Amino acid sequence: MPDQAAAGRTRFLLLYALAWAGGSVAYVPFLTILLPVRVSAMVGAGAGSGQDVVWLSTIAFFGAIAASISHIGFGYLSDVTRNRRGWITLGLLLSCGLLLGLRQATSLPQIVALVLMWQLGLNMMLAPLSAWAADCVPNSQKGVLGGLLAFAPGLGAVAGVFVTIPGLASPDGRLALVALIVAACVLPVLLHGAPAPLHEPEAPERAQGSQPLDRKGAALRMWCARLLVQVAEAALFSFLYLWFRSLDPATGDYLAARVFSLVLVLSAPVALLTGRWADRHARPLTPLVVCTLVAPFGLVGMALSQSLTPAIASYALFGFSTSIFLALHSAQTLRTLPDSRRRGRDLGLFNLTNTMPSLVMPWFTLALVPSFGFSGLFLLFAGLALVAALLLLSFGKEN
Repeated sequence: MPDQAAAGRTRFLLLYALAWAGGSVAYVPFLTILLPVRVSAMVGAGAGSGQDVVWLSTIAFFGAIAASISHIGFGYLSDVTRNRRGWITLGLLLSCGLLLGLRQATSLPQIVALVLMWQLGLNMMLAPLSAWAADCVPNSQKGVLGGLLAFAPGLGAVAGVFVTIPGLASPDGRLALVALIVAACVLPVLLHGAPAPLHEPEAPERAQGSQPLDRKGAALRMWCARLLVQVAEAALFSFLYLWFRSLDPATGDYLAARVFSLVLVLSAPVALLTGRWADRHARPLTPLVVCTLVAPFGLVGMALSQSLTPAIASYALFGFSTSIFLALHSAQTLRTLPDSRRRGRDLGLFNLTNTMPSLVMPWFTLALVPSFGFSGLFLLFAGLALVAALLLLSFGKEN
């Protein structure tokens, strides 16, 4: 029954997007708000001396390493066992349980150990979840999938606002609220299941022309293009507030938070419409190329800005283009994976483009900004975005 099969795939797309948003809810409020507050409270009198920053930096550094390794490892295990749902379920239970376990931590070393174990549980859930989409979503729906995934970061930010509403919950209660929301988001796709996995041929797909698609070469280009864009995105995520303050010392932290959240929320429906257009016209790479060509205009505008108004407008252009790029790229990457038997492992390797910039960008930025200012940094990022565009254009004809 074609209509029933199509309805089943559509339902899976929607439930999968909800589950992916649950992944964002799992880490965005925790890492950006709840964990820093807990660490600062535990440091106590030493908070003003910067000890809380030292501990948070330590957690972030080793957490990124744990996330990188575990994402590859659990993705590979889900390949070998052919059981995505079982690993997702176990990861959901462990990550939520460890989140609740943080309420019992009585020292900073205990918090560090629990956060590292939480990273393992979280990626036990996320790695097979990402591969599950590669198993079940056909190429003709990957643009829509990417558009739906664009809602996840904004929902993660909204969840952070919700759980921190004054008087809603105690610090321990906030952790329980996050765990509850994550479970509510992920469980529906686990309970309702997914359509039958796609049985795609192992031979490389052919492009619209006569040349076959070199999947390994295509995957490498997609990996490099995402890494180049993520370098700029990670730096702006960390230093947007400091840049605003360099233009206007009176700028409050609320402005950077509002601008960042607004860009995430408003870019999501645009990404969905763009992804649907890409599916209908069978042009999966075109939106990615356009985004990498638009982003440098925003970065150049940021480099030239001398006041907040043009700075915010330029950042919005950059943020919109990169948010759409990252969401659609996540879905279109699935068509370039070279081995359908090792999708989880390969997506774990792609996940390095998300974690590596967070490891190196703070040091890179601090080394560059004192000599060349933020303007020099933004011009460098503009060049990296153009290189990403060239990598995507080097595919030749659309695959």
